Amino acid sequence: MKNHLAQLKYTLVFLLFFIAKTDVLSQTRFDTIQAKLDTFSRTSPGLKQKVELAISDVTLSEFINAIATSSKLNISVDDGLNNQVANNFYKVPVRDVLVFLCKRYDLDISFFGSIINISRYKSPVDTTKKVVNAPRMLKISYVTPKDLLSIDVKKDSLYAIVKEITTLSGRNVIASSDIEYTLASAFIQSQPFASAIELFAYVNNYKLTITPDSTFLLDKKDVGSSIPPGSLQASATGQKKGKSGPLNIVVTNGTISFDASNMPIQEIFLEVTQQLKLDYYLFSDIKGIATLRVSNLTYEEFLGYLLNGTDYTFKKENGIYLVGDRNLEGLRMSKVLQLKFRTVDKIIDFIPADLKKGVDIKMFADLNSLILSGSNPRINELESFIHDLDRVVPVISIEVIVMEVRKASTVSKGLSAGIGDKPVTTQGTIFPALDMTFGAQSINNVISGLGGLGSLILGKVTPNFYITLKLLEENGSLRLRSTPKLATLNGHEASLSIGKTEYYLETQNNVIGSQNPQNIITQQYKPVNADLALTINPIVSGDEQITLDISVRQSNFTERISPNAPPGNTSRDFKSLIRVKNDEMILLGGLEENSVNDSGRGVPGLSRVPGLKWLFSNRDKSRSKSKLVILVKPTVLY
Repeated sequence: MKNHLAQLKYTLVFLLFFIAKTDVLSQTRFDTIQAKLDTFSRTSPGLKQKVELAISDVTLSEFINAIATSSKLNISVDDGLNNQVANNFYKVPVRDVLVFLCKRYDLDISFFGSIINISRYKSPVDTTKKVVNAPRMLKISYVTPKDLLSIDVKKDSLYAIVKEITTLSGRNVIASSDIEYTLASAFIQSQPFASAIELFAYVNNYKLTITPDSTFLLDKKDVGSSIPPGSLQASATGQKKGKSGPLNIVVTNGTISFDASNMPIQEIFLEVTQQLKLDYYLFSDIKGIATLRVSNLTYEEFLGYLLNGTDYTFKKENGIYLVGDRNLEGLRMSKVLQLKFRTVDKIIDFIPADLKKGVDIKMFADLNSLILSGSNPRINELESFIHDLDRVVPVISIEVIVMEVRKASTVSKGLSAGIGDKPVTTQGTIFPALDMTFGAQSINNVISGLGGLGSLILGKVTPNFYITLKLLEENGSLRLRSTPKLATLNGHEASLSIGKTEYYLETQNNVIGSQNPQNIITQQYKPVNADLALTINPIVSGDEQITLDISVRQSNFTERISPNAPPGNTSRDFKSLIRVKNDEMILLGGLEENSVNDSGRGVPGLSRVPGLKWLFSNRDKSRSKSKLVILVKPTVLY
């Protein structure tokens, strides 16, 4: 009984652990979707819009498409999302609605650029497959008419190499069982077949034997033996060469002139160094073939040309020349290169890829320095290039004056009368401008006064009657002046923006469903900007002439056509590309805007009669003039 209880206990614990783990994995998936939607909402503000909707008997795909339409989002819905949904949301952001739908209906969200794709969630399937390494293709070619063989291999199986050569050429090349599983490397370009095989054997330290039936046998070389290329071929043909090809060296007063054609680099190095009687130490064998013809070089210039483009380098230490692979400890060096004038953060991007090859470059911002590690010749070449880049960068100070001058005048005159909703009190100004509104009581008092002068009875006006008498002139002059001062490095953009933002409400009502139409209402406050934006990109030439790429934009708000409508906007733009001298001021702009308005209203016919038109009409005249001017003065500072 106790055993059954213990077994039941362990089973329950395992089930609880499995359920908890499943919930954690599921929650992690939804947290990831939430995070992706939060990030996506930075570029798609429609995800932040709040929706109000109450729906029923609508498919899931129709519901999602309606949300996409109202929020102006690019949403793709997979086929098959035909679940009937019934939901009620009140001022909920769209991204929260999408996360809720993913949890409720087990959906998944993926992103493709600006497109949101919604589909059924599929559990990940283990698609791990066993990777089978394909055999490496050997770069070996043979030209039959000219009997030329080319070999380009690096650490490849000797068995595969000789098999490929035999297949291509039809000539037997055999490797002994002692070496057929070794790795070989060589680069031989368009050499006669026999010479190519000899060079291949030489650079890989194999023993080569040519049988009377022209079979090439590769075997393990005897200790201490060193047969230069060409010896076997000469022996087979009955000719005696003694050197592997022509090698003419002339040493005069420490300078070297030599002519070598398709010769092993190590043989050239040993021959020249021994003739100069210099001390040297080889860290490793020098492999490769060289063809050189130069005159009057120093020994170090000779080594530079000979080893250029190879994996080898040299270094002189205590009068001894150390030669070997560039990556060997004794031939590698590290150096801290501190910049004097430029910052180190972007200098690496301007270094050509060929100069960075073989050199490890690290940025050390604390000291404004680069840490270089590699072979000495590479570092010296890179250091020389960086010194050419490390120059003083001019700083340009830019004074900008933005002026706008406006002049306006308005004349209003005339007499108007009407009946209001309630009695009007007599009020207004008499001086310096006449703008009076007379109520019914004041008008009746005047009429009563006129009636006492004779038998004429004019009667009285209604209590809501009023008369407005206007005779005034307004003049205004407005001058706006902005004087920002900017500074930037040569070739870098300087910008300034000063403005104002206003908002207006946009409401959308979308109807979804065919049998039972449902309304989805979305509201969003959208911004409208009006600002003064100035952008200048200066470039200084050698004679301190400054090329300025100038862009100016000025915009202002105008009145709204209705309380909920966006405000109007007027703008003026300047764009110019000019060249000026240092500390010289230039004038841009001068865009002038004139407007004239002459309007009036009155009694037809009487409003045109001279004299009487002042009593039976009301006229307004306005005139305005504005001009925008930009002054720019650049100054070069070092």
